[in-house]
Amino acid sequence: MNTQHNNSTHSNAWIAQTWLSFTISLAATLGGIVYLPVDGWVKGYLGMGMLFSVGSTINLSKTTRDLAESRRIISRIDEAKLEKFLAENDPFNK
Repeated sequence: MNTQHNNSTHSNAWIAQTWLSFTISLAATLGGIVYLPVDGWVKGYLGMGMLFSVGSTINLSKTTRDLAESRRIISRIDEAKLEKFLAENDPFNK
C-alpha cells in the first residue's frame, strides 16, 4: 500500500514569529483601549469585544483544522478500501 505522509511541521522560527506577532498585536490593542480617552464602560465593552474576537478566532481555526484532518483521514480510509478492492479483483493475479 502506498501511503503518503504529509509532515507539515513548522520551523521554530515560524512558531516564534507567530507567537510574537500575536502577543504584540494583543498588547497594542489592549494598550490602545487602556489609553483611549473614554470612560470605563466603553473601555470594558471594547475589551470584552476584543477577548470574544480572539476566542472566536481560536475556535474557528481549531474547527477548520479538525475538519481538514477529518477529511484527510476519510480520504485515506477510502483509498485503502479501493486498493483492497482492486487487489482482490485483479484479473491478472488469478
